[in-house]
Amino acid sequence: MAAFPGEEYEQRLARTRARMAEAEVDVLLVTDPANMNYLTGYDAWSFYVPQAVIVPLQAGAPLWVGRGMDAQSAILTTTLPHDHILSYADDYVESTVKHPMQHVASVLADHGFGKARIGYEGNAYFFTARNLDVLRHSLPDARFDDIDLLVNWVRTVKSPREIEVMRQAARIVERVMQVAIDAVAVGTRQCDAAALISEAQIRGTEEFGGDAPANPPSILSAENAATPHAAWSDAPFRRDTATCLELSGCRRRYHCAMSRTVYLGKPPDEMRRVADATSEGMAAALAAVKPGALCQDVELAWRKTINRAGFSKTSRIGYSIGVNYPPNWADHTASLREDDTTVMEPNMTFHLMLGMWMEGWGFELSDTFRVTETGHEVFASFPRQLFVKA
Repeated sequence: MAAFPGEEYEQRLARTRARMAEAEVDVLLVTDPANMNYLTGYDAWSFYVPQAVIVPLQAGAPLWVGRGMDAQSAILTTTLPHDHILSYADDYVESTVKHPMQHVASVLADHGFGKARIGYEGNAYFFTARNLDVLRHSLPDARFDDIDLLVNWVRTVKSPREIEVMRQAARIVERVMQVAIDAVAVGTRQCDAAALISEAQIRGTEEFGGDAPANPPSILSAENAATPHAAWSDAPFRRDTATCLELSGCRRRYHCAMSRTVYLGKPPDEMRRVADATSEGMAAALAAVKPGALCQDVELAWRKTINRAGFSKTSRIGYSIGVNYPPNWADHTASLREDDTTVMEPNMTFHLMLGMWMEGWGFELSDTFRVTETGHEVFASFPRQLFVKA
């Protein structure tokens, strides 16, 4: 069954159609798996092959189009009528003579969109240049408009039901982070810690299980702590090194992310200074969060605080977060950075990610929060400190 009741999806579709009208498109071709989920509830590990949700501007249920063997997943996880679940034969998959988007094009034509203004998600991870070429060749009389991030912006403001699911994800990440900190120990292999973290992410809590997050566990140890996107290895954790942990709880594809840092041994004075300044900067950033504030206001509060301590950070300090699939858990809309003038609204949710990547070492501290009517709510409850282990 779908993760939410039908009325939730109807409200999402209504907001999406309002944006479609503003963009002057007749129909929307949704290929981002997170947006397909958001609009219909569709949830399956099938995004590695072409698939789409077709949303007409006029009222009515969308159409799901995907691989035949995945149609049952659409029946099981969406609120769509069965006759709106359409599929292509398996000989389209990885074929050198035909392409699944030819079938998608035939569905569009059969439903009266052969000469329509068709909006597509030009920057979606799984919508390739080949997909667009095939569609244009198959529908020569249609007009294709790139409406990239249209649905992403709709989903940037969460509903009360979405907020509740993110709170559940927060309960998961609280447990996950404790498992991770316990696992970081001199002589323990990084891959063994990653296995324990992944188990905790999927096991969830006694009340509800977890999903595999869109990002794998980020375990940045020793020299790798100086860079944000290194992978773990089978090397053991070493004494007198820091390990940065960026992890997430994931519930019904909704993420609550958190970062903390562990030091094995006695931390250098400079690391303690960075940790203290980062914690103070986080408090200043969160204090700037309120409805009507701009995303850049939050970043400025952070920047002023760490600059006074003698530190700087050139990259953004956060981004909108929520429902997603690999390879990333961000909404790809609002960012907490200089010159982002997005106005904060209640129930926007952000990962406030304060990564301080220094020369040869690093420190990370992050939390996921929502904008409330008067300020902010941090979803997870976990100590904000440099965790020191002998």
